Amino acid sequence: MNLNTLHEIATIADPIERACALGRAMTEQQSLVEEAARMRRQAIAEARETGHRLEEIANVLGVSPGRISQMRKGPASRAPQSPAEPRPQVIVHRALPSATSMNGPVTAAERQGLRPGIRMLYVGAEPSSEHVATCLRIQTGDEVVVRRRMIFADEVPVRLVTSYFRADLFAGTCVERQELIKPSMQECLESLGHTFGHAEETLVARPATRSETDALELEPGEWAVQVLRASYSGDDTPVHMSESVCAASRHIFTVSQAAGPREF
Repeated sequence: MNLNTLHEIATIADPIERACALGRAMTEQQSLVEEAARMRRQAIAEARETGHRLEEIANVLGVSPGRISQMRKGPASRAPQSPAEPRPQVIVHRALPSATSMNGPVTAAERQGLRPGIRMLYVGAEPSSEHVATCLRIQTGDEVVVRRRMIFADEVPVRLVTSYFRADLFAGTCVERQELIKPSMQECLESLGHTFGHAEETLVARPATRSETDALELEPGEWAVQVLRASYSGDDTPVHMSESVCAASRHIFTVSQAAGPREF
């Protein structure tokens, strides 16, 4: 599929027929992406067999050694077809509703026999996007305090987590500490006079963006699961919005029973 194909599809007058044509084109493109991913894994496996070290290959490709170690040689190259994607070696079980503790991902990974890791990527100010502004009840573009970190399992990036706080409430406070906040973010927020009231959580499965694909070291065309959690104080003040972008192929989500009627 190329731009000419898209331009041709755009000229289809009937909107339903146009949508069907776009769906077919996307399916064809996905098959090519999956076959290219399989061939890439095979090339990496061959490089390892000829004596190239994990670190050397990872450095050239711009990914982590842990990501390279996941890749195994597939069957010999052949004409593109619908290949079966091998099961990823790293699978993280995540409970919903989300655990709010900063150490929650670490504890959960350890219980699953995985080596956990957290790396702070950024702490500072950013203009708010539309969905962040909506959750925090501010105007799009208003400044927010951002804390961004990567969660690892067995040295493989599995989740990109970003916390957003209103700058008018939290600039210059403990929320802006550059390191991981200890003993917990909860104690930091309570020390500022905020008492937890309620939280709202949504989950969306979608194709990963280019930046998410790079950060999570995904193959082109892989999907992500976006978990948004907005929490409010007892007086309904928006305090914290957490955005977790999870590598879909590396997660299994377990949803607890919701409150309500006890029915099968």
